[in-house]
Amino acid sequence: MLIGMTYDLKDDYLAAGYPLEAVAEFDSLITIDAIDDSLRLLGYETIRIGNIKALVAFLAQGNRCDLVFNIAEGLHGLCREAQIPALLDAYEIPYVFSDSHILAVTLHKGMTKAVVREQGVPTADYFVIHDEEEIERVDLPFPLFLKPVGGGTGMGISANSIVRDKIALSYVAKLLLAEFRQPVLVETYLDGREFTVGITGTREGARAIGVMEIVVDPSCDLGVYSYKTKQEYLDFAKYHLVGGEVALECEKVALSAWNALGCRDGGRIDVKMDSLGRVNFLEVNPLAGLNPVDSDLPILCRKAGISYHELITRIMDSALLRMGKARSRCIS
Repeated sequence: MLIGMTYDLKDDYLAAGYPLEAVAEFDSLITIDAIDDSLRLLGYETIRIGNIKALVAFLAQGNRCDLVFNIAEGLHGLCREAQIPALLDAYEIPYVFSDSHILAVTLHKGMTKAVVREQGVPTADYFVIHDEEEIERVDLPFPLFLKPVGGGTGMGISANSIVRDKIALSYVAKLLLAEFRQPVLVETYLDGREFTVGITGTREGARAIGVMEIVVDPSCDLGVYSYKTKQEYLDFAKYHLVGGEVALECEKVALSAWNALGCRDGGRIDVKMDSLGRVNFLEVNPLAGLNPVDSDLPILCRKAGISYHELITRIMDSALLRMGKARSRCIS
């Protein structure tokens, strides 16, 4: 089986002059090499294609592959994560991870919350600001938390994201609208413990592989899991596996959200407790980072005793099961 690999290489965009935060979600060669090595260890032939423009050229030249391992985040618009999957849909080429429709919905944090809330998954009250005129329409109790609706890797999140009055709300909302040129999500601030839940599988085959608590040093952005914190996590963040009733409740909320959204194969769900200790859905990452050293999902797996190769194997098994193919052969 020939597996194509699609991705956005961070160095290419930095060389083209893009600022570091704009390409924070993009991947390094370390990630590409690690995925490629695991796929080849499983016995697959691989071909590195690259970003969407490279994929367009690849397909236009008449090239095809049996399956695409897609981790491309895209660059422009709120459907950026869905662009490569949509193109592959048009060519009837199957791919790993969630489909184009799901990736379009889940990149918009407001739409994501609407879907999970409709399905009975607990999540904080929210409002989406589309322009400055809508700031006055926010009618939620302070404190509130603000972030771009389509950001990832902590983009647009800092100590200023927590606002405690209307003046701060207006200031931060206008700042985010201007800087990121997309709507702003306003949520009731949850001041409890924060967790991320790793998941592999699809629908009834989805399983939580671990629950990891994220503890941020309050000296960094007032303890917010921000862009700065994520970039400097070795200095400011600690990660701990949790068990017992807390883990079970986190898994319950995470799996309910995963299946309500229709996510596939592998990813992460972030959850957070409110002041009463109730677990709430925070957001989903259906294209979770796969850097073998720095990304949350591989970190969680290491702490749970799951190797990087086993993680890739489980993701591939889910994709192949959907395709009606034989499971991967792990020869680690």
